[in-house]
Amino acid sequence: MPAALSIDDYLPVYQFKERHEVFVDKTPAALLDVVMDPEVATDPWMRTFIKMREFPARLLDKFGISGALKNQAPFGIDNFLMLGRNADHEIVFGLLGKFWRPDYGIVSVPSPAEFHGFNQAGVAKLVLNFSAKVMDDGRTKLTTETRIFCNDRQSTIYLTLYWCLIRPISGLIRRRLLARICKFASPVDTVL
Repeated sequence: MPAALSIDDYLPVYQFKERHEVFVDKTPAALLDVVMDPEVATDPWMRTFIKMREFPARLLDKFGISGALKNQAPFGIDNFLMLGRNADHEIVFGLLGKFWRPDYGIVSVPSPAEFHGFNQAGVAKLVLNFSAKVMDDGRTKLTTETRIFCNDRQSTIYLTLYWCLIRPISGLIRRRLLARICKFASPVDTVL
C-alpha cells in the first residue's frame, strides 16, 4: 500500500460522519504539533463524559459481574493508532472496534498498513483526523472529522443505535478538543 496520508486514503466510504471546524490566528504547524500533547486531552468535561459512558461497565467490574473494563485506563486518544501525518496539513488516527459494547470491543493492529487492509466482519472501522489550512484572510481553519464504516448489516444496526445516543456528546467533545488545541498551540508571533 502506498503511504496513505489523508482521511480520504484510509476511509473514502463510510456510513457515519461528524465534522467540526474553527478559525484561528495560529499556524497549521503549531496547531497540529499539539494534537498529541497529553494536556490537550486532559479536559475535565471530556473526562466526565468518558466516565459517564464507562460507568455501567466499571460498576459491574467492581461487583465481579463483568471484566469488560477491568484494569483498563479510561478511553482516550491513546486507544487510537496514529496512521500518519501529512506535514502541516493533516494528522490521521484509526480505531477498530465494536464501539457499542461496554468495553468498546477494541481490535488492535500494529501498523497503518494492517489497519488499511482490515476487514473483519462485525468490526467497525473509525478514522479521525485533524487538518489545518491557511485561508485567504490569513487565519487557519482547523478541522476534525470522524468517519465510521461498518462492513455488515448487524454492526451497522448496532452502531446506528449507539451513534444516536453518543453523537451529541461526541460533537461536544470534539468542539472542546478543537478549542483546547487552539489554546495550547504556540502564538503566531513565536512560531514564525
